Amino acid sequence: MITLIPKKCIACKLCVKACLFGGVRLEHKTPVLTELCTGCGACIDVCRAGAIVSSGKSTGQIHNLALYKGIWVIAEQRRARLHPVTAELLGKARELADVRKTNVSAVVLGADIKHLSNVLIQHGADRVFIADAPFLEPYRTIPAERVIAGLIDKHKPEIILLGATTMGRDLAPRLANRFRTGLTADCTGLTIAADDGLLHQTRPAFGGNIMATITTPRHRPQMATVRPGVMQPQFFPDRNGETISVKVKQQASDNAVQILKTVKKRKSSISLEKAEVIVSGGRGLGESKNFRLLEKLARVFSGQVGASRAVVDMGWIAHEHQVGQTGKTVRPRIYIACGISGAVQHLAGMQESDIIIAINKDPQAPIMQIAHFGLVGDFKRIIPELIEQLKPAS
Repeated sequence: MITLIPKKCIACKLCVKACLFGGVRLEHKTPVLTELCTGCGACIDVCRAGAIVSSGKSTGQIHNLALYKGIWVIAEQRRARLHPVTAELLGKARELADVRKTNVSAVVLGADIKHLSNVLIQHGADRVFIADAPFLEPYRTIPAERVIAGLIDKHKPEIILLGATTMGRDLAPRLANRFRTGLTADCTGLTIAADDGLLHQTRPAFGGNIMATITTPRHRPQMATVRPGVMQPQFFPDRNGETISVKVKQQASDNAVQILKTVKKRKSSISLEKAEVIVSGGRGLGESKNFRLLEKLARVFSGQVGASRAVVDMGWIAHEHQVGQTGKTVRPRIYIACGISGAVQHLAGMQESDIIIAINKDPQAPIMQIAHFGLVGDFKRIIPELIEQLKPAS
């Protein structure tokens, strides 16, 4: 807990500048803590006069964590069809809930979406909260946050998962701020402690150079957004669950933002997320024209061509082909990496592939450590040979 000693304050304002949250201010040369204080201690570190001290207890601590139970997935739908990330989140939530011995709930908002309840249950939900009203379609931040926050406040889930989509990245931080809790964005891995329910949230950090595991030990709910394509969906066709209709009323504040027009993004002919075979190239290809060789191999498999960030940045191939932390996350049956060293940023987007084949001159390249099969040599000799061998079976 942060404690102020006003008589020692010299009004230097270093504490005000050090606080990133606006948790401390000066009133008539006297330091005052605001409701935004998180107890991080930054003000203590910079105070030269000893006017701010800590008693060793963090402010904002929730003492009775046992009040929070269950794992929630905020489902995403567009035109009454679920976004694929929702099934992926429910699959992971089901796995976490089985460890924790708790239940999984899905929350879905929109208009004419009652039929989605059974779909959500079949993908792992024990309970589905449905808010079905015309003003909730299409998605808008203010009404969605208001409705979902009301449910969270009433039912108190210990974990909330959202997709790292346009909607999820908009909604998650608003909910986290409202409940003064932590949020880990763009997760690629989730595990849970069976005894205390502490969620271990793993994501790339420092530009993807390390993988950080983050926890929220003192606050609830624990919140995370998860990249689409990372988690494995599950399907239980004979599963039963409970559907709860949420009564909602439109408020004047809901119309603060209105959607005047929606313009559909032109669909790309590249669909890496759905490809069963991906042949990717990196800087080791030497020059852009060598992607033609990868295209020939991909055609043999009826697959797609992927790429590392390095070659996209150099303009060798379009961004829509990029696999990795800042590109697309894929899970094909076969992933062939040609001239890719295996930086952690790239591995984060493809390491869940069923079979990984690496073609590289360097037997010590990081990609070789995770590959199921490693072919050491010149891709200009190896790929034509692969094409020749595979042609009769194509």
